Amino acid sequence: MILTQLKNYACLMRLHKPIGIFLLLWPTLWALWLAAEGKPDRVLVTVFVVGVILMRSAGCVINDVADRRFDRFVERTRERPLVSGKVSVKEALMLFVVLLMIAFLMALTFLNPLTIQLAVVGALLAIIYPFLKRITHLPQVGLGIAFAFGVPMAFAAELNHIPGKAWVLFLAAAVWPVIYDTYYAMVDRVDDLKIGVKSTAILFGRYDRLMVGCLQVIFLSLMGIVGWLFHLKNGFWVSLLLAALLMIHQQRINPFKAFLNNHWIGLVIFIGIVIS
Repeated sequence: MILTQLKNYACLMRLHKPIGIFLLLWPTLWALWLAAEGKPDRVLVTVFVVGVILMRSAGCVINDVADRRFDRFVERTRERPLVSGKVSVKEALMLFVVLLMIAFLMALTFLNPLTIQLAVVGALLAIIYPFLKRITHLPQVGLGIAFAFGVPMAFAAELNHIPGKAWVLFLAAAVWPVIYDTYYAMVDRVDDLKIGVKSTAILFGRYDRLMVGCLQVIFLSLMGIVGWLFHLKNGFWVSLLLAALLMIHQQRINPFKAFLNNHWIGLVIFIGIVIS
């Protein structure tokens, strides 16, 4: 019985679908390596990896609490633990608080005051994001800002300040989730229109691929500026070229596969930064 419920909790945290962890982790690792000029503190790397897992899990929990009345009408989400009754709302909220407390205690133990302050802002953004889809067609922008917040945190942790050029990486990291989450929203567009949930996929309509393409150009341009500002060598520019080819490939495949494909973009860029 206990093992079954733990499995339900793990499902609620989407631990069986680690793609979200990777998509949140890659920009954070980009920032850690750039801030430390290729030699990040091992303790900080461990703290940020664990922190990403905790915060992504907490984000999934609060997202399902917010969407529990909508998820039953969406084919892809109707079997989630809260909708199916395997986990109660009270249990979910308790799990959310526990995850936040563990993350906060870890931050207090290993991170400096500036990074802790940024972590609090990041946690608030994660809480706010699930409710944006009720009031705006741009919830993906909220997701982008929340997912990119690991960038200034990484610089603050390594340097105890945030240099101006770090904010260019933050902008790039904020645009990237708008790209892949628009692909994700394209999968649910028909159901979302029925239940009144808003998204960039609905806003862009039949121009969705075109608008995603424009965002991809903006992302690649910003990453190019990052490469110039941080004086990165040839390995990074090769990785950016590969990322561009992957983005072209995404335009030709179905939206969900395109969403998943972004993991490889994050990995390729990370490798480029490391070898540069």
